[in-house]
Amino acid sequence: MKNMLEIAFPGTEVVLANYPPPLPKRLLSKVVPVLQFGIMGVVIGGEHIFPMLGFVAPPPWYYSLRANKFGTIASTWLLGNSLQSFLHSSGAFEVYFNGEPLFSKLKEGRFPGELELKDLISRRMAKSRLAGFHGEGVLH
Repeated sequence: MKNMLEIAFPGTEVVLANYPPPLPKRLLSKVVPVLQFGIMGVVIGGEHIFPMLGFVAPPPWYYSLRANKFGTIASTWLLGNSLQSFLHSSGAFEVYFNGEPLFSKLKEGRFPGELELKDLISRRMAKSRLAGFHGEGVLH
């Protein structure tokens, strides 16, 4: 996308950036690695952890997790990483020209086509020139 815009509009600065997910998703994404390492720690050292927590013997579910140590750890790692990827994703694709919105995937519910995007930018650049703006714009 960046190369297409730089070729179509030479001299225009194209800035790509991630759109941040909402705060609850960002906070939850910080908890996932803690849970991942917590589960792995319990699977590896449960015999020592549970007595320190006041349990006489580990609970029955611990033995089923411990029976397949590798599978439990691998599943925890893969599922945790998938969950983190989901939480970091906002689903946004926003196009701005000189700080003003041109297109929003969140509002439109779709991605713009290449020709549509070029047309939107061309029209905005023409309006900027008519309004007295000299030089090229900045696309975010």
